[in-house]
Amino acid sequence: MGQKVHPVGFRLGIAKEWTSTWYAGTKGYATNLVQDLRVRTFLRKKLAQASVSRIQIERAAKNTKITVHTARPGMVIGKKGEDIDTLRKSLRDMIGGEVNVAIEEIRKPELDATLVAESIAQQLERRIMFRRAMKRAVQNSMRLGALGIKVRAAGRLNGSEIARAEQYREGRVPLHTLRADIDYGTAEAFTTYGVIGVKVWIFKGEVVDGQPVDAESEKQGK
Repeated sequence: MGQKVHPVGFRLGIAKEWTSTWYAGTKGYATNLVQDLRVRTFLRKKLAQASVSRIQIERAAKNTKITVHTARPGMVIGKKGEDIDTLRKSLRDMIGGEVNVAIEEIRKPELDATLVAESIAQQLERRIMFRRAMKRAVQNSMRLGALGIKVRAAGRLNGSEIARAEQYREGRVPLHTLRADIDYGTAEAFTTYGVIGVKVWIFKGEVVDGQPVDAESEKQGK
């Protein structure tokens, strides 16, 4: 069997940054790690309809900063900031210290692998043909400036007896290039026939000397 390496973990410190930024000794490390997992699970469940892509957690002394990257910031903040205040209180009780919650808007959700994967999974749950959903996602991402995209769906596609995997690819997705800025996301579609897994890889450009070279300038350079 082929050995697969996680595209984000492979590039940590080169083209990607950690989603949790803190230091702890041997005693506090496990506590912080479990706390991070609980916070992420809680936020993803609470903000299931808000198109949350990723959650960054930074700890400094007794202060914790949580940054939520979402395509729908209005749903997270709520009317006059009521929802975010409730969220902050819940997180403060969970972590047991001062918590700052920041919201960052994702301007182009079509270029975010996690949101693209979730969009395809939602369409599969609504019984839309998987080929149509995948092709549409690929076209939208390429139209908005991606250099390459690969989409893979696996499971009982269209309710077939035998599970299989199908993928669509456009442009280039250099998974072996460390400086390549590859966004990777997964999602699951819970259909009447079983679970269908969706994986998305989006190539946005290259990171040179810590500075991103965006897709549009790279296309013009060619």
